[in-house]
Amino acid sequence: MELLKRYKWIGVTFFLWIGMSLFAVNAEPNRSAIFAKSYEYEANKQYAEAIEVLKQVKADIYAVNLRLGWLYYNKGDYKVSLLYYTKAIQLRPNSIEPRFGYVLPAAKLKDWVKVGKQYDSILKLDPNNTKANYYRGLMYFNVGDYAKAEPYFDRVEALYPFDYDIVILSAWNAYYKKDFVKARSLFNQALLIQPNSASAAEGISLLKR
Repeated sequence: MELLKRYKWIGVTFFLWIGMSLFAVNAEPNRSAIFAKSYEYEANKQYAEAIEVLKQVKADIYAVNLRLGWLYYNKGDYKVSLLYYTKAIQLRPNSIEPRFGYVLPAAKLKDWVKVGKQYDSILKLDPNNTKANYYRGLMYFNVGDYAKAEPYFDRVEALYPFDYDIVILSAWNAYYKKDFVKARSLFNQALLIQPNSASAAEGISLLKR
């Protein structure tokens, strides 16, 4: 008799647990529908509404934080955007996309130290990442540090030797670095890609002086 009571109690407990689980599932908002509504608001540039609807989902989900970082960026709240991108990075530390996302508001705030650190982090995860190499090199190029810019440009040019943008940029970087043999080669390479390139023609002309 005591055994039957025990099984009866276990049965009641089991069905109570099932009922509570079903209630929790039914009570949890439909994430897919919420994301769809958020995208709809975003398409109409209603960023505040897109943010509010998305906040119905739990805050510890990577996709939510990534989206909120993007939406706050578009809304112009750059500091808040950084917070959400940071959270997304913490949730998925080996992911690259939130780091590229982080760069957007950081650049708007002209916090170039943070921008550079994110590119460095991306390159630790993916050393041949074309975009990160290009823009990290460009940051050094823009401040006149051509020696530091060179390895980043070289890496991209090695991967895409027939891409005009990286070839012409590498050519000018070599010119300013006074590596004129390399500069001449790259300017000529740029002319093969774009025979009417005024920039490459100017570089060749300067080298003849």
